[in-house]
Amino acid sequence: MDLRDFYLLAALIACLRLDSAIAQELIYTIREELPENVPIGNIPKDLNISHINAATGTSTSLVYRLVSKAGDSPLVKVSSTTGEIFTTSTRIDREKLCAGSAYAEENECFFELEVVILPNDFFRLIKIKIIVKDTNDNAPMFPSTVINISIPENTLINSRFPIPSAVDPDTGFNGVQHYELLNGQSVFGLDIVETPEGEKWPQLIVQQNLDREQKDTYVMKIKVEDGGTPQKSSTAILQVTVSDVNDNKPVFKESQVEVHIPENAPIGTSVVQLHATDADIGSNAEIKYIYGAQVTSATKRLFALNNTTGLITVQRPLDREETAVHKLTVLATDGSSTPARATVTINVTDVNDNPPNIDLRYIISPINGTVYLSEKDPINTKIALITVSDKDTDVNSKVICFIEREVPFHLKAVYDNQYLLETSSLLDYEGTKEFSFKIVAADTGKPSLNQTALVRVELEDENDNPPIFVQPVIELSVSENNRRGLYLTTISATDEDSGKNADIVYQLGPNASFFDLDRKTGVLTASRVFDREEQERFIFTVTARDNGSPPLQSQAAVIVTVLDENDNSPKFTHNHFQFFVSENLPKYSTVGVITATDSDAGENKAVTLSILNDNENFVLDPYSGLIKSNVSFDREQQSSYTFDVKAVDGGQMPRSSTAKVTINIMDANDNSPVVIYPPSNTSFKLVPLSAIPGSVVAEVFAVDVDTGMNAELKYTIVSGNVKGLFRIDPVTGNITLEEKPSSTDVGLHRLVVNISDLGYPKPLHTLVLVFLYVNETAGNASYIYDLIRRTMETPLDRNIGDSNQPYQNEDYLTIMIAIVAGAMVVIVVIFVTVLVRCRHASRFKAAQRSKQGAEWMSPNQENKQNKKKKRKKRKSPKSSLLNFVTIEESKPDDTVHEPINGTISLPAELEEQGIGRFDWGTTPPTTFKPNSPDLAKHYKSGSPQSAFHLKADTPVSVKKHHVIQELPLDNTFVGGCDTLSKRSSTSSDHFSASECSSQGGFKTKGPLHTRQVNEHFYWSISTAYKCPINQY
Repeated sequence: MDLRDFYLLAALIACLRLDSAIAQELIYTIREELPENVPIGNIPKDLNISHINAATGTSTSLVYRLVSKAGDSPLVKVSSTTGEIFTTSTRIDREKLCAGSAYAEENECFFELEVVILPNDFFRLIKIKIIVKDTNDNAPMFPSTVINISIPENTLINSRFPIPSAVDPDTGFNGVQHYELLNGQSVFGLDIVETPEGEKWPQLIVQQNLDREQKDTYVMKIKVEDGGTPQKSSTAILQVTVSDVNDNKPVFKESQVEVHIPENAPIGTSVVQLHATDADIGSNAEIKYIYGAQVTSATKRLFALNNTTGLITVQRPLDREETAVHKLTVLATDGSSTPARATVTINVTDVNDNPPNIDLRYIISPINGTVYLSEKDPINTKIALITVSDKDTDVNSKVICFIEREVPFHLKAVYDNQYLLETSSLLDYEGTKEFSFKIVAADTGKPSLNQTALVRVELEDENDNPPIFVQPVIELSVSENNRRGLYLTTISATDEDSGKNADIVYQLGPNASFFDLDRKTGVLTASRVFDREEQERFIFTVTARDNGSPPLQSQAAVIVTVLDENDNSPKFTHNHFQFFVSENLPKYSTVGVITATDSDAGENKAVTLSILNDNENFVLDPYSGLIKSNVSFDREQQSSYTFDVKAVDGGQMPRSSTAKVTINIMDANDNSPVVIYPPSNTSFKLVPLSAIPGSVVAEVFAVDVDTGMNAELKYTIVSGNVKGLFRIDPVTGNITLEEKPSSTDVGLHRLVVNISDLGYPKPLHTLVLVFLYVNETAGNASYIYDLIRRTMETPLDRNIGDSNQPYQNEDYLTIMIAIVAGAMVVIVVIFVTVLVRCRHASRFKAAQRSKQGAEWMSPNQENKQNKKKKRKKRKSPKSSLLNFVTIEESKPDDTVHEPINGTISLPAELEEQGIGRFDWGTTPPTTFKPNSPDLAKHYKSGSPQSAFHLKADTPVSVKKHHVIQELPLDNTFVGGCDTLSKRSSTSSDHFSASECSSQGGFKTKGPLHTRQVNEHFYWSISTAYKCPINQY
């Protein structure tokens, strides 16, 4: 079995499957020739069809549609609303409808039609068979109006001669029922012989002897009647000719012959050979074969009868489908009055010579041969009713039906030879707009014949496709500062629908106020000027909507990136930066960070910083904005630095801006208090015994060139006030009596007053000697001064009243020489020691700075610990309290007083005590390293000062002497590390405390004043520690 045979078999099986749910049949019987609008039947009533939807309970309007072939004039009509069947103006003629068929009474004449019930939810196919009953509307007719019969003269009485039968198209009782001979003249009679097939053959009976010589011709009438009501009849003239006698008639060998011949037998094919014999001789024995009167002209045209031989041949093409059986009456006559009769039945056998017929009747009316469907029509939408048939028989008449190619349609069998053409899947206009396919009907004969019917289906578009953007995400870039109306891009979307369903309009979504969009063309333009610094990116949507009903739409995202232009100058975070740093910071210490930003992007944002007018006091990192010092700060010399900085961006056309920077030097406690009053450490005050408690008996006044808390001073009596006779105001320095002095208090009192500042991290202080002489009078001043000089032998931590050593005048010169000699030796030793120490310290400091540069100002905890250890080692033992003092008395009339210098060591208790210290906290200074992050990110400031202060990591400790001093009249002072130098009165302060720097030199802080002291001598007392020493 080849593939084609397989498909045919499959289609045949499908055709045999009937859907009883949708296919029903009705049969009606009517009379022919009915007038118009005669009701035949009622489909919903006869089939008990309900108009109520069982699912919803609602009434549904059903539509009844007659399935008819295009161009046909239907014999009946169907009401589309009621389903009633009526006759039409076209009369139904049974004889015409069933022409060419030999119908007997029991054979029905009918025609069929199909009615569909819509909509699809109620779809049914009703097959209606209408049987047409005969009406006596045709009269029986003889083949000819004149019938000629020849009868020999010697014919015996009661001999019978056949008369050609009359024909009536009606059937049954309406057909031929009775023959009557009119004017038989008593010579002839009439008899009717009924054949097995039901035909009535009239026969003429000879009732009297004939004599040709007396009368050779008889003319009569023969009448034929049917059985209908009203009865119809017709007549013909029967003419009988009396012929000469031939007393032997021919005899057929076979009077009944049946043969089969294929319908495709070629012309000239022999059908049958008839044989007849005659006992006569001579001319009476010559047999002639002729067709009987009952053989129709059509049959005679198909088959040729040889009059001499009796051979019947095919003389025209046969068609079984037109006539399947041919009955021929052949007469064999020898000229006598009674010929021999033989009946030949020719069965034309079927040959598969007819292709199947396809009767295509549309349920959906076509337009110009094309069926139009909507793409939204559901599956199983009925399109047409197809009826297939084949005029052949048996195997050759079996037809299978199928669709030639793969399409979204299929054939659904409803009867043996009928199919519904339906949609098999959802239709998509955008996929295929039209279909043209063939329906094939093929029989099963060999070879198989087929017929095709072309079906054209066009789809009507529905708006079932939304517009689709070419790009679902559209990314654009445009430079800022653009012109209004600048063309950006054309947004495009496509719609697979057609017509107005494919007409697209565009619309901007929210957040698109900076843009304009042409609704028709999709051209996107800028409606405003972009500023990247205000908004760098715009994200909005564009909607594409078609004009369908209802409209469909889709969206695309549009991302517009604004490109930067160098339209912004760098901007400093402050117009005026102020930084606060501690003095004594080493070089290259971090001072602060300035920050400048640029609102642009990329290279336009890259900012480079530079200093405009600083004289190289500071170094500015051009990228990080880190400011480092190029000098060491001394607030007393310069309290602030101001310069301008410039920021330049990296654009092709650079833009710049400037800002002001002020570096404020914060004070460090690097200056000890300087005593202003008393003017001399050898002066005294008289305290009379009559002084009342609370009265001011002396005053101490000092200044500190530092600022803030570093300059706040506190006065304290640290020694010499054993009896508590005196009290000093810690703020003003006024010394008052606590109680009234008594006689036991008479004498010289030496008060050691400590003057301490409140500086951070460690206060500095200075000691000053205040001598108070309690007595009624001070008549002998020389004595008092002598006592003062003697007190120099007493350590400061001891009361001068505790010494039992007599002050003998005779030993005065010896003692003074010893003191001066000892003092000179001590001074030399101190000078040499200090010189060596200071040089060592200078080298140590240089090495320390080099190490600090390598560690970038990171505090070295190990060095600090070493320094602490060294400090501990440098402390003097408490027992070392006595030093030598050399006193030289000046002459009263000298214009220039030479100073008398002495050195007294202080006890460790006085050196270590923290009198009047101010607690500044212990928070370590901030440290910045080269790899520190950008400080500007953490920089917050409120005008006018910076929000934080940067301090040096390792501030230089300034070592101070604690001195008790009185400056000489010629403004020279003694002390130092490397040298003992004299300063002129224009550059020295009489009351400045000497400072030994870490490099071994002295420096004088603060403004210089000149003051005359009318004293004969002054004391300069300093601690015996070597330089450098720790701060207080």
